[in-house]
Amino acid sequence: MSGRHSHSGGTPMSGERRGREADIPGSLVDEFASRLRGQLIRPGDPGYEPARELWNGMIDRRPALVARCDGDEDVAAAVSFARDNELSLAVRGGGHGVAGHALCDGGLVIDLSQMTGVDVDPEGRTARAQGGCTLGDLDRETQRHGLATPLGVVSATGIAGLTLSGGIGWLRRKHGLSCDNLVSARVVTADGNLLAASESENEDLFWAIRGGGGNFGVVTSFEYRLHPVGPEVFFCNVYYPVDRAREVLQSCERYVSGVPDQVGPIGILGRIPDAEEFPPESHGEPYVALLVLFPGAPAEGERALRPLRDITEPICDLSGARTYTETQTVLDDDYPDGWRYYWKSVNAPALSDELIERLAAHAAAAPSPDSTVDVWYQGGAMAHVGEEETAFANRSAPYLLGIEANWEAEADSAENVTWVRNAFADMRSFSAGGMYLNFPGFLEEGEQLLREGYGRNYERLSAVKAKYDPANLFRLNANIEPKS
Repeated sequence: MSGRHSHSGGTPMSGERRGREADIPGSLVDEFASRLRGQLIRPGDPGYEPARELWNGMIDRRPALVARCDGDEDVAAAVSFARDNELSLAVRGGGHGVAGHALCDGGLVIDLSQMTGVDVDPEGRTARAQGGCTLGDLDRETQRHGLATPLGVVSATGIAGLTLSGGIGWLRRKHGLSCDNLVSARVVTADGNLLAASESENEDLFWAIRGGGGNFGVVTSFEYRLHPVGPEVFFCNVYYPVDRAREVLQSCERYVSGVPDQVGPIGILGRIPDAEEFPPESHGEPYVALLVLFPGAPAEGERALRPLRDITEPICDLSGARTYTETQTVLDDDYPDGWRYYWKSVNAPALSDELIERLAAHAAAAPSPDSTVDVWYQGGAMAHVGEEETAFANRSAPYLLGIEANWEAEADSAENVTWVRNAFADMRSFSAGGMYLNFPGFLEEGEQLLREGYGRNYERLSAVKAKYDPANLFRLNANIEPKS
């Protein structure tokens, strides 16, 4: 997250196995296409190249087929076709996942991008959204009623990948994670059946999809609990000189410990972009920023967040009242489509002087001026849920450190990837383990990190996986092997 507001060779993922290239008779493919209400896209079709483009330009894969689905029946048919013909299977929701699991080589992509319907029940304070929705799609509809569910912080992110691996955002300390606010879901499992999952139906599946990722099927719709938020909120967006990083981050730590679970700050270390809202003399200078959304009345938020804006003399203060939907887009310009992204994350138990010094040093050493090191202040509502109540693990970790390499040119890829790996290895020395599986980068480190990501819920997840996907059809993800 650089704080701006205004395709190359892919890397194989952990858990990915090359599916055989599709050599299915054309008559079978034609028959499959005829059963879809949506569109089946093949290499050479006019829409094929756009259909294989993802947000992360590092990902360059060529699927044999892309099923652009129009409803649950299309998804079920596509799952069955991939299974019966032994094709690799990828699932694309918003296409915004850093690790690029939404594409595969030589297999079938289930593309949900046309499934963006949202149905809001303002009286019951729930919303059902189809699996292709982005955060922006859902926020736009819920805000018509002054309601919101906790989502992420970039509006182009898909709700599916976000929710299935947890979902941390501005409301995490006030209302919990995205998955904590899931009331029910509809899931197409590996046998092609459409199942309802909730606290009263297929409870084991419902437990697993709240943090276990896309391991258990294709979620075609999500029903969320909504909360009164907006339409106007106050957003703290203040930038300080990086030589005050310890004072700023530890002052924020004290602030969070002394207030109710109302706000979830993010501390960001990076370099001031060449953007008009920043003083020209500050462009390129290192900074430490605090970004915080106050979900109540703007006037109350301005008073409540004032201590975070007065820690020391800022480089600039872009704080102010704005609509909730505008706040959800504040970081959008930091992540252009087609740029290259390589991220990792690690939990941390404390913000020690040494840790902060090293965070600042790594941020200053980033090859790209658009890269950042981020500190997510956790706890609050997300920590009030028991470690085993949902599949999401490591809830008690007070801090999440995100290491984000964001750059444009393919020629710069090697040095940016190396920077992330080196910073990650260093941050691991401050951690008792664990990460956020929506910020995994590429899990080259293998099963140890995967098990840390799922925590002590891994074995139970493996058993649920064996029940719903014993052949591991859904393996292009942070993959859980079915318990044998």
